[in-house]
Amino acid sequence: MEYIQQLLANRILMAGLVSWASAQVIKAILYLIMNGRFDIERLFGDGGMPSGHSATVSAAALTTGMECGFASPVFAVMLLVAIIVMHDAMGVRLETGKQAKAINTIMDVLEEIGREDLSPEEKLKEFVGHSPLQVFIGAGVGIVAALLLNWMPV
Repeated sequence: MEYIQQLLANRILMAGLVSWASAQVIKAILYLIMNGRFDIERLFGDGGMPSGHSATVSAAALTTGMECGFASPVFAVMLLVAIIVMHDAMGVRLETGKQAKAINTIMDVLEEIGREDLSPEEKLKEFVGHSPLQVFIGAGVGIVAALLLNWMPV
């Protein structure tokens, strides 16, 4: 039981988890507003507005700085990890999503000209990366979550 209390008292962990959950809920709500239907995948899936990855690492980095000091080696490492994660979300993962969409379109055309239907497992996941705006907004969600959690008493 003491381990659970220690985990819940870990501000860095809690900031990361709360900011990720916040970004995912916002993502699901925005999807509902834009598409007129709720998709449970938006609560747990990758891609979309805002970036849950960016929210998580931004909150963890800021809280690490607040807990360990902004001159600490731990903060330096966390900041570098955050930069890498956010850069990757806008780069490789975004391009992967674009390629998946193109391949799925090609497969749809092949289905129309006589190929048998593809199972949902054969379709490639298209929501995997983020635009720079999605990463920026996700980082903002993370920063706000970290500040709010760090102003709360332990």
